[in-house]
Amino acid sequence: MKITKYLHSCLVFELDGYKLLFDPGKFSFAEGEVTAEMFKDVNAVIITHIHPDHYDVKILKEILTLSGAIVITNTQIGADLDKAGIVYTILEEGTANFGPFILKAFPVAHEPIMDNPLPQMTGFIINDKVLHPVDSMEDKLLEYKGIELLLMVTMAPFANELRISGFADRLEPKQILPVHDGYAKEFFIKQRYTAYGKHFDKRGIKFHEIYKVGDGITIS
Repeated sequence: MKITKYLHSCLVFELDGYKLLFDPGKFSFAEGEVTAEMFKDVNAVIITHIHPDHYDVKILKEILTLSGAIVITNTQIGADLDKAGIVYTILEEGTANFGPFILKAFPVAHEPIMDNPLPQMTGFIINDKVLHPVDSMEDKLLEYKGIELLLMVTMAPFANELRISGFADRLEPKQILPVHDGYAKEFFIKQRYTAYGKHFDKRGIKFHEIYKVGDGITIS
């Protein structure tokens, strides 16, 4: 399974020629380095919640026009897609298969943000190997302790590095792929990822210092 990053929380999972695109939001497309054309061959687009750094209906429409992909999301996003005339499949709790991917969906609580109502948000386990908690670090996620790969928020207005690293320390994944880093310039990301790498190396956890468009990892 190959996982490729397209800035912030925009990710493509690929297995046996089937591609899942997660959260093509505004942050990833803001400076023109990422374009809808890059996703013309995706089979499915998954939207986890309604925040603009994860979801933008205009961007989504462009991707769907090029790819003909299906959309997988939750009820809150679905209500917005209804207004746009976009067909979608609801997956907010339970397990479903899409191509070679087995997605286990479950509700997760978004970390609190100042003066901001919490959205409905859906987390995922992908092929029993990857935990995508999206913007959550709630204790119930610790039931997946020891999972192969954690997609870990690294920068956010709702968390600091002690909160972030503490959550991952308790979860004890074998590997970490950093996400949610579209707030920072490259020099700052490199500095902080070096620090994260040193922290997790002491705990026997592989931290992948990935932030550039098109970089990724492969897990077996």
